[in-house]
Amino acid sequence: MSGLVLKLGPRERVLINGAVIENGDRRSRLSIVTPNANVLRLRDAIHPDDAKTPVRRLCYSAQLILTGDTDMVDARQQLLPRIEELSHILIDSDSRRLLSQATEALLSDQFYQCLKALRALIPREDRLLAARQL
Repeated sequence: MSGLVLKLGPRERVLINGAVIENGDRRSRLSIVTPNANVLRLRDAIHPDDAKTPVRRLCYSAQLILTGDTDMVDARQQLLPRIEELSHILIDSDSRRLLSQATEALLSDQFYQCLKALRALIPREDRLLAARQL
């Protein structure tokens, strides 16, 4: 059986196609066999108040697609130019690779993969912002 396999910790919550699902008291595995299901671990969710930096704002926008709170077409049209803008700032090869992955995922409606690639940029952005404040 193919699809996404989620390994959930006790009481961990996940959002699947707009429904919040909470695991029981024990670790478990959950197989999502529906193609293109929108899945978001709530521990990975970015709170709107925390979306204050360019990368976090992009992540939050991608997250809104997964939660069903924004239209996919509109969000794609907003995300693509913002990812392009970020590619002019984050010019190292790892960042460019992640931004390219995010773009490809976005264009192929793989919104979780887009969010995953963008989230990987957060530690780099944090380091750059911390160094700027020194």
